[in-house]
Formats: sequence, C-alpha cells, structure tokens
Amino acid sequence: MTKTFLGVRDVDEEELRKFKALAVERKMKLGDAITKAMKDYRADVKIRKKIKDPRNLLKLTGIIATKEKVRWSEEIDDILYG
Repeated sequence: MTKTFLGVRDVDEEELRKFKALAVERKMKLGDAITKAMKDYRADVKIRKKIKDPRNLLKLTGIIATKEKVRWSEEIDDILYG
C-alpha cells in the first residue's frame, strides 16, 4: 500500500472535528481512520446495490432459505397481536 498526501476542499469542519476526535479515541491515525471509512463506505454501497434486486434478498447473510413455504409475517403477527 502506498501512502499519498491528499488535500480535500469543502469538508464540513464540524464533521471533520468529530471524526478526528473519534479517531483519537480509538487510538488511530487520521489517515488510517479515513482509509477505513472509505473501505466501509464502498462495502456499504456494494451491499446496497445487491439489495436493490429483490431476488438477491435470499443471498444475504443471515437469511434462512428453506424449501418449505414459510409464513414468517403471519407468525410474527400472531406473536405480537395474539
């Protein structure tokens, strides 16, 4: 990984101050914190693109795919409303 100097215009000063404080709190260098934030942002955008297509919902981690027909919304309604 190469290190690069970067100058950025039109950054909200208040947000930058809060971001710097958070980086210091987590004992991170500002450059490392910005790099992590950029990687997290790209990953979030990538996930959101996948979610836009409803066919991809079952591919998401944490979703259980079954071969049987499920009635989750009806079961949740029964639990909540009796």
